[in-house]
Amino acid sequence: MSEDQEASVPISPPGIRSGLLARLRMSGHTYMLILAILVGCLGGLGAVGFRLLIQALQAVAWGEWNYSLDLVRSHPWWWIVLVPTVGGMIVGPLVHFLAREAKGHGVPEVMEAVAVNSGFIRVRVVVVKSLASAITIASGGSVGREGPIVQIGAALGSSIGQLLRVSGGRLRTLAACGAAAGIAATFNAPVAGALFAVEIILGDFGVTQFSPIVISSVIATVVSRHFLGDFPAFEVPVYGLQSPWELLIYLVLAGFTAVVAATFIKSLYSLEDFCDRLPIRPWLLTPIGGLIIGLIGLRFPEVFGVGYEAIDAALSGDLGLGVLASLLVVKLLATGITISTGGSGGVFAPSLFLGAMAGGLVGVVANELFPTITAAPGAYALVGMGAVVSGATHAPITAILIIFELTNDYQLIVPLMGACIISTLATTRLKPESIYTLKLLRRGVDISAGRELNILRSQRVEQVMVTENDGAVIGTDTPLAVLLETMTSGGPTYSYVVDSEGRLQGVVGPDELRTTLLHAESLHGLVNASDLLRQDVPTVTPDQDLDAVMRIFGGKNREELPVIDSHENRRFVGTITRDHLLEAYKRELHRRDMVMSLAGDLSGSTQDEISLGGDHWMAELPVPSGFRDRTLRELDLRQTLGVQVVLVRRRQGTTEEPLEMVPQPDTRLQLGDAIVVMGPRQALRQLRNS
Repeated sequence: MSEDQEASVPISPPGIRSGLLARLRMSGHTYMLILAILVGCLGGLGAVGFRLLIQALQAVAWGEWNYSLDLVRSHPWWWIVLVPTVGGMIVGPLVHFLAREAKGHGVPEVMEAVAVNSGFIRVRVVVVKSLASAITIASGGSVGREGPIVQIGAALGSSIGQLLRVSGGRLRTLAACGAAAGIAATFNAPVAGALFAVEIILGDFGVTQFSPIVISSVIATVVSRHFLGDFPAFEVPVYGLQSPWELLIYLVLAGFTAVVAATFIKSLYSLEDFCDRLPIRPWLLTPIGGLIIGLIGLRFPEVFGVGYEAIDAALSGDLGLGVLASLLVVKLLATGITISTGGSGGVFAPSLFLGAMAGGLVGVVANELFPTITAAPGAYALVGMGAVVSGATHAPITAILIIFELTNDYQLIVPLMGACIISTLATTRLKPESIYTLKLLRRGVDISAGRELNILRSQRVEQVMVTENDGAVIGTDTPLAVLLETMTSGGPTYSYVVDSEGRLQGVVGPDELRTTLLHAESLHGLVNASDLLRQDVPTVTPDQDLDAVMRIFGGKNREELPVIDSHENRRFVGTITRDHLLEAYKRELHRRDMVMSLAGDLSGSTQDEISLGGDHWMAELPVPSGFRDRTLRELDLRQTLGVQVVLVRRRQGTTEEPLEMVPQPDTRLQLGDAIVVMGPRQALRQLRNS
């Protein structure tokens, strides 16, 4: 059952939910909104607590709660080098031995959990990620706090869902609610928080998911403002567009920031590859990275931590050309070293830092060349922040809104929107994967496949096409009068012209007939179907997947396509419409949600098989040895045993919770997989013993 359907019927939640909630017969949607409020509160408190933890650790490392560049510079050189090194000595073993998901920037791990692991995140991640990231940032690691807060918030949301044993779809939504709460609380940006979760974490703007996410984001912002105050993250002077010609300079800025974003992605993972090849234990590599960061910090302490003080300076136009260029290069290197050597922290703040430096660099040059038509360099730094973020994350909507909410400045919204969109398009040409999805792809996790954004790939044209086409199939000699009568009497919209052997010759539609209406009387008896047909109409075959058909529809202004047996024979066998695709999509969504729900019931049951009514049973069993390394299409269990594989559970590495996949015909079973199957009880037992 889909979440839309769940929202319209009463539910009786299992376990903890079975008491008062069951008696109240609360609707699924209301129940999710209540949970979203709870997740928002906890996510907001988690973000506030994380920031306070960083401040406390900074007080230990640098002597004061109020961290600043002047504070760092006041310490002797050996202390500046020692602090990041000691931080690495603590973080390395902490992450390696307790929760390896806490390594790195955090957001890809949340995306993976939401997309392919039903939103399941281990509870210990909250503790380990908080400590590891806070120590990394406080000791000078060149990372941001936003990624960790996203992972902490998502883990809190997931933990609540696991405690209440919600279904897989709802668990994913709660994890996304936690991510939204984290971003909203740390940036004081409720709209950007919600859009971040929807655009980056979920990749789905469905209303049933969006509503709880917005609630969590708003509640987290209220909590954050109560403790931290209501003010923008950056203080930005009032900037505006000085001249329409200035848009051309912002166009150059968009191109430059795209190169910076692509370079950031490339350098980050190149350094990771280099560190992975080193013959050093991972937890020993982290203090070495801290030592290098400390040495860099002797000359450029701006790279320590989140770097907001340097960003403020760039936004105010207080940095010169040489400093901006140096910080741009050094920050790229420092962030890559921190993360690739095992540090824990996000890449969002470094993206803002790089954008501010890149934008300020362009602004200083533009001011020198065109002083009369350009704004101050800080204006370009502001736009550059959004452009690098959008390019690196491939999420322009989130970037636009987060810069707007961070600064409360609407004056530059036009160049900001343009630069973010152009930067995203240009970066995707240079780097098709974002800084988040590339990390997962390198692990062998295709996030687009995991999210199942294109669930039509598992269905074929033959499953939904119409083969009975009364009046739609005509011969080449059909007279014009018959065609006009068919069109005006409410018959088929398109007439498919076939020869004597049933091969498709072309299509006659409203456009072709419309041109003949004015001359119908004079053409009567002289024109037939072969004179009017169009031969350039695209065709599909029964074995094509519906995803391919959808792309054809997207590129053609047609509501219906002919189906032929093959491109060689071209025998007409039926039609397929846009409505067919929509219905197929809805059915597949319904089927997959129902499968995940039933499989969850089986997982929570003490029995290894459950009855679905009559002689229909569901069971989970390990993959028989004879099935390994074979696809479901090759096994064809529906034909041989009368059973259907509805879910594959696959363990990956040391992950405690298995990856759940709704199988497709080409899914290849592996050693250690478990399959959830439906069918007659005797057939299931036969399969178990095979």
